Amino acid sequence: MTGTICLWFDGTAEEAARFYARTFPDSAVTGVHRAPGDYPAGKQGQVLTVEFTVVGIPCLGLNGGPAFKHSEAFSFQILTADQAETDRYWNAIVGNGGAESACGWCKDRWGLSWQITPRVLMEAVSGSDQAVAKRVFDAMMTMKKIDVAAIEAARRGPQRA
Repeated sequence: MTGTICLWFDGTAEEAARFYARTFPDSAVTGVHRAPGDYPAGKQGQVLTVEFTVVGIPCLGLNGGPAFKHSEAFSFQILTADQAETDRYWNAIVGNGGAESACGWCKDRWGLSWQITPRVLMEAVSGSDQAVAKRVFDAMMTMKKIDVAAIEAARRGPQRA
């Protein structure tokens, strides 16, 4: 059995898929399919669906029209190794007409939400040391884009003289 995430777009599925393919590793556009006839949101011959992968996750972009919008209830989480990688993905999304949010979340120009999450953050908040998790969580709550150095400092805790 296989599965695919279907993402609804208002005529921009191919543009979005090509952006994701350029931006993220293990991502590609694998098929563009045109409508065999007119449909409520378009005409025969227009791009109806786009098959693509985002970081290895199979997706189908459907140009279904303006009826439905993306929401923060769905997001892609991209785990990053360091600040440079965090900055690269964050800046690509926000710099291409997207918007910053809080706690490592941003939204792309098509309305999809992304969590650009350094591994050090996930390791610290999911670790067994609750004091470390709380310090790191509190630090994260003050951020938009995650600052890896600040997360690592919170993980270490207060320095004694």
